[in-house]
Amino acid sequence: MGFGSIPSWEIMNYFPEEVVEHVFGFVSSHKDRNAISLVCKSWHRIERNSRASVLVANCYSITPDRVICRFPALRSLTLKGKPHFADFNLVPNDWGGHVYPWIDALARGRVNLEDLRLKRMVVTDQGLDLISKAFGNFKSLVLVSCDGFSTDGLAAIAANCRHLRELDLQESEVEDHRGQWLSCFPESCTSLVTLNFACLKGDVSLAALERLIARSPNLRSLRMNQSVPAKALERILASSPRLLDLGIGSFLHDPDVESFTKLQDRIQRCNSIRSLSGFLEVNPLCLPAIHPICSNLTYLNLSYAAMIHGSELIKIIRNCNKLEKLWILDNIGDSGLGIVASCCKELQELRVFPSDPDGFGTGVTEEGLVAISIGCPKLNSILYFCQQMTNAALITVAKNSPNFIRFRLCILDPTKPDAVTMEPLDEGFGAIVRSCRNIRRLSLSGLLTDKVFFYIGMYAENVEMLSVAFAGDSDKAMVSILNGCKKLRKLEIMDSPFGDSALLTGVRKYETMRSLWMSSCDVTLAGCKALAREMPRLNVEIIHEDPHRMEGDDSDGHKVEKMFLYRSLVGPRSDAPEFVSTL
Repeated sequence: MGFGSIPSWEIMNYFPEEVVEHVFGFVSSHKDRNAISLVCKSWHRIERNSRASVLVANCYSITPDRVICRFPALRSLTLKGKPHFADFNLVPNDWGGHVYPWIDALARGRVNLEDLRLKRMVVTDQGLDLISKAFGNFKSLVLVSCDGFSTDGLAAIAANCRHLRELDLQESEVEDHRGQWLSCFPESCTSLVTLNFACLKGDVSLAALERLIARSPNLRSLRMNQSVPAKALERILASSPRLLDLGIGSFLHDPDVESFTKLQDRIQRCNSIRSLSGFLEVNPLCLPAIHPICSNLTYLNLSYAAMIHGSELIKIIRNCNKLEKLWILDNIGDSGLGIVASCCKELQELRVFPSDPDGFGTGVTEEGLVAISIGCPKLNSILYFCQQMTNAALITVAKNSPNFIRFRLCILDPTKPDAVTMEPLDEGFGAIVRSCRNIRRLSLSGLLTDKVFFYIGMYAENVEMLSVAFAGDSDKAMVSILNGCKKLRKLEIMDSPFGDSALLTGVRKYETMRSLWMSSCDVTLAGCKALAREMPRLNVEIIHEDPHRMEGDDSDGHKVEKMFLYRSLVGPRSDAPEFVSTL
């Protein structure tokens, strides 16, 4: 029997459902799983009953009960809460994003949850305690930029999750109520693969940490805070010689010959390490101890290592010729980035952060960016904080690095023009979007007019997330984005002169987007109300800067300070605080 011109999905229907389900098992992307579930009713049913991993990119877009009903085989859940601009303190702390209702629903639904990953969510000790008691096979907890919990909650996870493989706290704010939480891991706990507590501010029990690591033969990733001294690091590495990922908190050590030799010898034996980060405290005299493992590194994160600079930093970089990812501070300077370009030919991702906590005095310019683009042919992702930029530099970067997927440029004076010609940076960014056609994430900075948005709308066909600040002259700029950028999913705008006309132009576009954030723009309450009436399936939230605002500020002509728009299947949320109005 020949299949002739029968579509491939119909051919698949000739096979038993068990075979199709097995094929679906090789599809790991959430986006691809969503797509195949729409092909036909049979595939929708098979995908529903076989899907174990679910991503909810906005915790208010759907209820936990509907997720549980939709995916009865759920084992792994990823949830995101507060908008992205929460990372820049533009979202009030008590805006929302509470995870407890989800945990409670999962527990009541008797879901066999094994893996929970949260980002920008409010996590409580009560929630962590419920996780530790309700899910007998729980194995992995990852909290990224979360807050609201303390080491008491971590103690519950440690004590009750007998099969725990991963405890990863990334950039989270944790209250230190119990410095002995590591002691709560039972002696029977030998399953840890990942342990990251680098964000903790308080002390930890070194004895408990060393015992835990000694009985964790499968440990591959360990990131510690600065309360773990270098002497303890030496003993820890002796117990875990097969680490792939190491985060060092404190690297202060007596620089005598014997101590240094022991430390260097121990680090040198850990030749499996591929990722190195941390160095929150450093004695520069100890840094040569890490040189022997630098030649094996594929990822180096020194974005918190403000005490490493100058010649010590250059010596480390010179030894890292296999690097694929480098996160570093701008005190490396343009000359240092030139050395990165000459040594790190495999580099794919570079992030350069400001070394000054207030974001001033950056040590890199357009020269460093050009050097990287010339010397690193595989570069496809960059986040670059700099003091100045030029159109000529951006045009050169566009020619040398056409494979960018993510391009984020942050000039510390966000309205600064071309440093040489004093012209807007329109042509430079225009060159980027013309040459780098696969860009999915784009952040703009510098003096920009409506022209650059015309370029973006015309050429940035694959951009999914766009961040704009202090840019554009009129509503035409935003209209260009909404009429182009067919794959746009998240649009973030702040301090730009876009008003109601631009907002209402994208009424149909918003149905295909995940969210729109606008702050300090020219949008009025009347415009937001009109949008809410036109699109009742969208949640339009107004965040008031002053929760005690005067009644007169509620007039329709009043400019909205912050607006957050997102798709939702369940309507307005029930936990909105007083300063958030849902239209």
